[in-house]
Amino acid sequence: MSDTTAGLRHVEHVMGSVFSFDIRDEPTPAVRRALDEAVHHLHRIDEVFSTYRPDSCISRLGRGEIRREDCPSEVLEVLFLCAHAARVSDGWFSILPEGTLDPSGLVKGWAVEAASRILHEAGAHDTCVNGGGDIQIRGRAAPATPWRIGVVHPLRPGELVTVVTAHDDLAVATSGTAERGAHIVDPFTGRPATAFASLTLVGPRLTLTDTYATAAFARGDGARDWLEGLHGYEALAVTPDGGEWRTTGFHRYGS
Repeated sequence: MSDTTAGLRHVEHVMGSVFSFDIRDEPTPAVRRALDEAVHHLHRIDEVFSTYRPDSCISRLGRGEIRREDCPSEVLEVLFLCAHAARVSDGWFSILPEGTLDPSGLVKGWAVEAASRILHEAGAHDTCVNGGGDIQIRGRAAPATPWRIGVVHPLRPGELVTVVTAHDDLAVATSGTAERGAHIVDPFTGRPATAFASLTLVGPRLTLTDTYATAAFARGDGARDWLEGLHGYEALAVTPDGGEWRTTGFHRYGS
């Protein structure tokens, strides 16, 4: 944790990723306590939802050792949100992509959004919480200055494909192959989705923005029409050959 003239910064390694907190508000005792609470929350979520921990609640549920009723309330909330995302995406978002229970495609964005909300409720209204490149923004970077979020080009190391400019509440999520290879699976075939090199989605809240980005990436060729029909969301996609497309309203956010 570090103080700066502009607020408070913190980096936490958890959930197999790097989470960063950029708080531009006055670092009051309440804000500091909220940051500690948000970090503790991330570690608790990891304990409950990690598919790499055989003793986690989600692993035990997937093996049939416990019932949903035996799980913490967070599990029921996440499974409800996953079911909603599956319906909206016509099944292109799935928590059983390879036959085992894995809600990871929703959990990280949900955890980041929750951490952002904890800060907001404590009085930190100008914040950026980043979980492995998926971001929840609130307020502004400085008075009269919006947040500017660079989106890395998946095929040109060191270059940006766009800069998202935003203030107030906005989420930015990118699904792609640059960091982890072809890890998103087509739930209908079980094969890796390969229609995009990356797909960036902006929306109001990170839980569904991140989830819908995953679903769109898996959907492939039909993603653009589906995304155009999602109210409040805009996208930019980069194809493996370097081509790009943007939904009709993306210009309001991206350069």
